[in-house]
Amino acid sequence: MQARVNRQIRVRSVRLIADDGDQLGIKSIEEALALAQEKGLDLVEVAPNADPPVCKIMDFGKYKYEQQKKLQSARKKQTQVQIKEIKFRPKTDDHDYQTKLRHIRRFLGEGDRCKATIFFRGREIVHKDRGQAVLDRVVRDTADIAKVEQDARAEGRTLFIMLAPIPKKDEKVDAAAQDSASEASE
Repeated sequence: MQARVNRQIRVRSVRLIADDGDQLGIKSIEEALALAQEKGLDLVEVAPNADPPVCKIMDFGKYKYEQQKKLQSARKKQTQVQIKEIKFRPKTDDHDYQTKLRHIRRFLGEGDRCKATIFFRGREIVHKDRGQAVLDRVVRDTADIAKVEQDARAEGRTLFIMLAPIPKKDEKVDAAAQDSASEASE
């Protein structure tokens, strides 16, 4: 919702805040507009739901610019977690398995979630237990850096599991825990 400015404000009286942040009290809308025009600034409604509405004397163009910059900054700091998918087969050989496991470990280390998928071809679908064994092995081999976010689930000719990285603890917290553990042992 866009803030109302100057003549767009349609109330009898407003609680007025000066451009330096001082409370000027409750004024009629005409007085508030006159004070804003005197200073060469705009009257902006900042809290329309208050009783009476709160208005501030400010440069509206500068206010809009600062709001846009805050929004841009927040968007820049936001991280998007991606879901990476690694596909296995029930017959995946050990070397191929190790390579794919390294990829999973790298993805989890980068903070991304990972989906390990077993794809069954032809009659392999009869041996879902082999696919489940591969997924169990993946879970075991990544237990130190990942937790199971979604248990193994079958959809059509695929069986998959979702892994999420375990959040890293603060080093300060670890150091404090070590200090308290060493004191307890003494």
